[in-house]
Amino acid sequence: MIEAQAITARHGANAVVRDVSFAVAAGESFGIVGESGSGKSTLLRVIAGLHEHWSGGLVIDGMPQGRRRPRGFGRVAQMVFQDPYGSLHPRQTVDRALAEPLIVQGFGHDRARILAALDAVGLEARHRFRYPHQLSGGQRQRVAIARALMLEPKLLLLDEPTSALDAAVQAEIVALLGRLRAERGVTFILVSHSLAVVAASCERAAVMQEGLFVEEAAIADLRRGNLRDPYARELFAASLGFRRG
Repeated sequence: MIEAQAITARHGANAVVRDVSFAVAAGESFGIVGESGSGKSTLLRVIAGLHEHWSGGLVIDGMPQGRRRPRGFGRVAQMVFQDPYGSLHPRQTVDRALAEPLIVQGFGHDRARILAALDAVGLEARHRFRYPHQLSGGQRQRVAIARALMLEPKLLLLDEPTSALDAAVQAEIVALLGRLRAERGVTFILVSHSLAVVAASCERAAVMQEGLFVEEAAIADLRRGNLRDPYARELFAASLGFRRG
């Protein structure tokens, strides 16, 4: 689904992603974990076509990508952002938020698809005409996930999708994403600062530090702490300490 070769991305004069190469198979769930400022969200935005200052090679679903994504790319890939309140228009109802990608792509306002999307993410028809401020954080993130799935994309890009939620709701969203992936066969790239979230959601992961991939490992190795890179081992040890606390 994704082949990235020597991706370098800049914010101004600073290279925040440096010479990153990786591949993700169709249907795979791939995690990118690292501390704030490691470059992981910028890398995700490069893939999504939301960050144009990059170099290297990028192929998505067999199509080479340039700085701007072609028309119809939204049917291939969609992104779910960290802050569901910020990514949903405060003056638009849930119905409007879910209808918008359909309208933009020429499908029109399809009531049946909107209701099916709400059901798929565990929301009821009564939530359809509510505004973001009338929903809990977990419900808002469910709406954001439903919106990303409206066009039935092959690839879902998840930027810290649980970090703004409390622990119980985080677990619900992780379980929801796992179920949707199993049902739909969607490829996931999940960015998180939490090893626990990545370990619960992905089959393979990369550890990112200062713009570089310093380690790639199967989740089984990540869970055991079977890691070569000193920073990756340090991150693993810190996550254990946090969970014990």
